[in-house]
Amino acid sequence: MTKKMFKIFPAENYLDLFMLQFGYEECEPMHLFGPVVRNHFLFHYVLSGKGVLCSDDDKDKTTEYALEGGQGFMIWPGQRNTYIADEHDPWTYIWVEFDGLRAKEFVMQSGLNFNRPIYSASVPEEHEKMRNEILHIVDHANSPPMELMGHFYLFLSALIGSSAHSRKAPDGGLQAFYVSEAVNYVEQHYHEKITVEDIAEHCNLNRSYLSKIFRVMLKTNLQDFLIRYRMNRACELMRISDLPIGEICGMVGYPNLFNFSRVFKRVIGQSPMEWRKENRFR
Repeated sequence: MTKKMFKIFPAENYLDLFMLQFGYEECEPMHLFGPVVRNHFLFHYVLSGKGVLCSDDDKDKTTEYALEGGQGFMIWPGQRNTYIADEHDPWTYIWVEFDGLRAKEFVMQSGLNFNRPIYSASVPEEHEKMRNEILHIVDHANSPPMELMGHFYLFLSALIGSSAHSRKAPDGGLQAFYVSEAVNYVEQHYHEKITVEDIAEHCNLNRSYLSKIFRVMLKTNLQDFLIRYRMNRACELMRISDLPIGEICGMVGYPNLFNFSRVFKRVIGQSPMEWRKENRFR
């Protein structure tokens, strides 16, 4: 019989980076999951045994990857995949689902993407640290959320540091300062009717230049960042409060409920009402 454990993480107090759920599964031979498309990042680490990941690339071409203990795989939001345990030596894996405004930035530093989903270690010490951190999270599922998030940051740091495809993070300096200023402005004024031009003006920069360095450092454009920030704030309010959706949309910078609902569904994949029904007080 398949042995399985999972824990839903209370993510409402985190925005830049947060876990959604995590767990452990000891699979039966030929145990299959999928095909499925995820809404968030999902990393599996294989503790023992073998299995196969069937994953679509950015051209919708499906590739099969054989994995064994000590390897892992990263599933991206919007990526279709299926994974199957080996018939003779089925795998046991641990996994963590996560997201946030900076999640894509950190995952890209690991070198894992749509076309390269398989994690293999090139730095043994960091690999061991990465495995131990994710095991700690799973083994201490009832620890305080802040403690678990601390171990999650350590896990992600070790994942980036040990990955055979790891990419060096962009250099800091003046560009990092401007990006930080832009992010801080969004955090403080997202509820107002601000635009990319307003953000650039606050930073005393040309809009195109700010957008360029924002994309280089955070791997997303400034407009998408602003929209995603507002939608995440809306999700937080819908999850933890009884406020009407019509009131929440105004609190995140959308005076028009129709426009808010349209953008929310495009970004999150569900209508606000559907999302709230599934995630209320989760």
